[in-house]
Amino acid sequence: MPRVRKGAARHQAKKRILRAVKGYRGPSGHLYRSAKIAVVRAAVNARIGRKRKKRDFRGLWIIRLSAACGERDIRYSQFINGCKKANIGLNRKMMSEIAIADRVQDGTAILAVRRCRRLEVGVAQPAEKVRFLHLSKDTSFLSTLY
Repeated sequence: MPRVRKGAARHQAKKRILRAVKGYRGPSGHLYRSAKIAVVRAAVNARIGRKRKKRDFRGLWIIRLSAACGERDIRYSQFINGCKKANIGLNRKMMSEIAIADRVQDGTAILAVRRCRRLEVGVAQPAEKVRFLHLSKDTSFLSTLY
């Protein structure tokens, strides 16, 4: 059997790596050995960035909710606790969107939480669970929260 050499396959692999580092400055954009390291490092940092993005957005939603709660004289921790007691099953992303859309109105979700805290709902009779809401320009659906 003749000896097989990986000429074409190796050439394609090198081209693939060098195409991936197109635009990189210095040796990592031109030399194969440095480019290989740069591609691996870029993949690692991309994964870290995807995880960090989720963390950063959650922080942003919490800041928005905290600001909306501050405008209506309730602390963020009290609001989240009240949401759990009122059985409002919305995540922080949706609640922050509602807080932005509801800024000019009366703060329906916060009123629902206040009402729940006053009546101590959640211990004896939990309210109807709201799982998913799709936001639109019309905010009339906010009345379903209380």
